[in-house]
Amino acid sequence: MHISLAAEHIFSIGVFSVTNTLLMAWLAMGVLIAFALVVHRVLKPLPESGVQNFAEAVVDGAVSFIESAVGSRKDAERFFPVVATIFFFVLVSNWMGIFPGVGSIGFHEATEHGEVFAPLFRSANSDVNMTLALAIVAVATTHIMGVAAIGFFKHAGKFINFSNPILFFVGLLELVGEVAKMVSFSFRLFGNIFAGEILLTVIAFLVPYIAPLPFLGLELFVGFMQALVFAMLTLVFLTIATAEHH
Repeated sequence: MHISLAAEHIFSIGVFSVTNTLLMAWLAMGVLIAFALVVHRVLKPLPESGVQNFAEAVVDGAVSFIESAVGSRKDAERFFPVVATIFFFVLVSNWMGIFPGVGSIGFHEATEHGEVFAPLFRSANSDVNMTLALAIVAVATTHIMGVAAIGFFKHAGKFINFSNPILFFVGLLELVGEVAKMVSFSFRLFGNIFAGEILLTVIAFLVPYIAPLPFLGLELFVGFMQALVFAMLTLVFLTIATAEHH
């Protein structure tokens, strides 16, 4: 049994290294893009397929859920593309991480510590680089939408304020808080998914076949909750960023 904190290198495209977690992220994106193309192909003014009905139910339910959180249908529709994209990408990535073959199909490679097993596929969010990238995108998007909503100077005034020493100090704390958001975002998701990966690996190694089944169900739930938490925190920060400072 071999557990590696770092993602394993699979192949290279020029000088660009492709890891098993990046490969899984591409597969997750492929699944979402393929589903979107299927829905687009069958889209009709009056639904004629179960796929369109399902997609419309998901979108309407998600927008209504966001509206209940922000209190405005207009804001809900504005935030929906960002929040829903993050939610579904994290959810699909998490759930694909427990598919049969993920973590068990791979090859052996020689290292300075001897021959080790390198899985071909590994849950995308078990790589801190992936979760940090998601966190940076989420936080950067809150600032972009904040500037678009209230203007550059009003948004920047939340962080840089020379009107008095107290507000200047508060602004510095806000800047530190933005960095803390990214760290918290990335390590919360990474820690939970990586811990689940280790748990399943250990249980499957000690008691294979039957024993891992309850833990697979637990990982389905954890994967959903982590996607929901990541998306909802992004929504909260979007709401704060687009509100004028008082």
